[in-house]
Amino acid sequence: MTHKISLKAFGHATSFLIASTFVICVVFDLMFPEHAMYSLWLKLLPGFEWITWQSFFLGLVESYLYGWYITLIWVPIYNYVGSKSK
Repeated sequence: MTHKISLKAFGHATSFLIASTFVICVVFDLMFPEHAMYSLWLKLLPGFEWITWQSFFLGLVESYLYGWYITLIWVPIYNYVGSKSK
């Protein structure tokens, strides 16, 4: 029996997780600036600056797209390997 993962469901779930993590990190950075992690976001998200509304929404969209990037690589590999291991 093979179990395939839905590309659409996994993509939205992974993207939501990464976007939510981005929002939590931004809130944490605003609450505790001495422990800020925003320098990491500056390296990972092209065009992101600390912090404007435009930059926040850009980071949110880019984080969501990173989830789809992971999905488009991982799910086909998983489904392929899963179908071969009968």
